[in-house]
Amino acid sequence: MGYRVVVVGATGNVGREMLNILAERQFPVDELAVLASRKSKGTECSFGDKTVKTEDLDTFDFTGWDIALFAVGSEATKKYAPIAAKAGCVVIDNSSLYRYDPDVPLIVPECNPDAIEQYSKKNIIANPNCSTAQMVVALKPLHDRAKIKRVVVSTYQSVSGSGKEAMDELWNQTKGMYVPGQEVAPSVYPKEIAFNVIPHIDVFLDSGDTKEEWKMVAETKKIVDPAIKVTATCVRVPVFVGHSESINIEFEDYLDEDEAREILREAPGIMVVDKREDGGYITPKECVGEFATYISRIRQDSTIDNGINLWCVSDNLRKGAALNAVQIAELLGRRILKKG
Repeated sequence: MGYRVVVVGATGNVGREMLNILAERQFPVDELAVLASRKSKGTECSFGDKTVKTEDLDTFDFTGWDIALFAVGSEATKKYAPIAAKAGCVVIDNSSLYRYDPDVPLIVPECNPDAIEQYSKKNIIANPNCSTAQMVVALKPLHDRAKIKRVVVSTYQSVSGSGKEAMDELWNQTKGMYVPGQEVAPSVYPKEIAFNVIPHIDVFLDSGDTKEEWKMVAETKKIVDPAIKVTATCVRVPVFVGHSESINIEFEDYLDEDEAREILREAPGIMVVDKREDGGYITPKECVGEFATYISRIRQDSTIDNGINLWCVSDNLRKGAALNAVQIAELLGRRILKKG
């Protein structure tokens, strides 16, 4: 016996990817509903070799459904997630709305699976920010061995993290570079993204950090260890899909780079590609469509006593969003619902 599953926001980038991953991983779906706004009602979405039509989120009855994967913004989530949860449907939410709620577990299954037990407080589970998700997959096994004191991370985040309109903007600006008179002014971003990088993701805070940078700090503490100090600089780059991160880690205890490499090779959800030669590393283009978080450039940091540098790459629409949500659903099924 399988589950009755709802995908909310099924016509967006992440919603479509959720449907793809549910099919790819053969999640035990007995019945599927795909929801979108009223204007998108009837839009066809692919699920494996099937085609399903979207229903109106506003009028949908969640009663009797087991799991709802939410891939809509915080405003829609704020309205509809409590309705689904109250009807007995467990919500796995991809927005930022519930991530910092002490009564809602924030889960990356490779890192803190036991937190799933807390879901019943609100019948809601939060999915972390895309940049945090891939980083903590790498941090957790190293933290278990040598205890992390401080992390300095610089991110190189693809435009798909801003949605389809941002991907269109990059494409159109790039084409416009070569066609006189067809230049495209910035709309999604404050400055041109084609052939450029923008050190600004989400809104600025009084501290000078952006909210994206703050999220990485707060979420790492909630998922891995509140004692870890994190400082982040988040940058948007002209890449369609795939986030990259340069991570510097300071440990309480010494950790040799060779041991760190072996720990990461054995860790769940990670693929190590680390050859000290031309092309002996993974780039964001190579990780698209993959489940794994890729780690390269593992090396000692000689400027501090207990430091390691590494390069971390992942498909942000997958591990950073849809894949992690489906993994949470799988964990929920194994630990709690036990139907499939």
